[in-house]
Amino acid sequence: MERKRHPFSRVLRIVLTVLLGVPSLFVLYAVAVPDAAFPPTTTVTMEDSTNALELAQDLFLAVRTEEPYDSLLARLDALHPDTLIHQLDSDAKRKAFWLNTYNAFAQIALDRGQVDLTNGSVRLRHYGKRDIRIAGRLLSLDDIEHGMLRHSKVWWSKGYLTKWFPNAFEKALRAELDPRIHFALNCGAASCPAIAYYDAKEIDLQLDLAVQVFLSNEVTFNAQENTISVTPYFNWFAGDFGGKKGTIAFLKKHKLLPQDADPKVVYKDYDWSVRSGNYR
Repeated sequence: MERKRHPFSRVLRIVLTVLLGVPSLFVLYAVAVPDAAFPPTTTVTMEDSTNALELAQDLFLAVRTEEPYDSLLARLDALHPDTLIHQLDSDAKRKAFWLNTYNAFAQIALDRGQVDLTNGSVRLRHYGKRDIRIAGRLLSLDDIEHGMLRHSKVWWSKGYLTKWFPNAFEKALRAELDPRIHFALNCGAASCPAIAYYDAKEIDLQLDLAVQVFLSNEVTFNAQENTISVTPYFNWFAGDFGGKKGTIAFLKKHKLLPQDADPKVVYKDYDWSVRSGNYR
């Protein structure tokens, strides 16, 4: 089916190409075009009696304990979208559901075969592959992270661009942007945060704990040189944190930096070698 072009799309492509240095067709597709994917994988049936939050938790625990989980995958796929929307009726529930789902499926993807995460093009394919079936939709790890958990952010934009036209499924089930989720997601790399289980009733405390546990080992403040070395998450997702000023404020809020400090931010290297089963 032919996509209709916005009347100002040509001008927009030129402006974005000049400003961002990104090929115009790629920019226009990523920002303006709704994901044509997310088609129903099957004709779904209503399963109102299924508790979606518990289902995601059960999947996470089955993956962690290496118990069979095929039946859980089938039940996740069989959920009706309306059931999922009805049950995930708060931001806390949406965050808990998608965090547990992402972390479970990231481990499943590693268990299914060897993947070289140190290779950039392999990473793009790995995280962009739409083979996760939820409520009759096909999703990728990127769809869950950037669409559902980062409120429809364009993945390469460092958090400064949001998709113009996210599909209805994403709009109905995405959480509000909370930068703490970056310290709760485990993509399978050695430098990722350890994996933990998230409960909607305790999600705020659990995310604060995730920040403290991860950053206490990742942040190094050198008062003599007035520098602070941090995870590259603060660079990759700069817009989520509010840029450099927001990063400094975030670190002070979580007592990882003295209140009167204003250091230069230095980003550490990231270890992309695979490390599966890194549970906290």
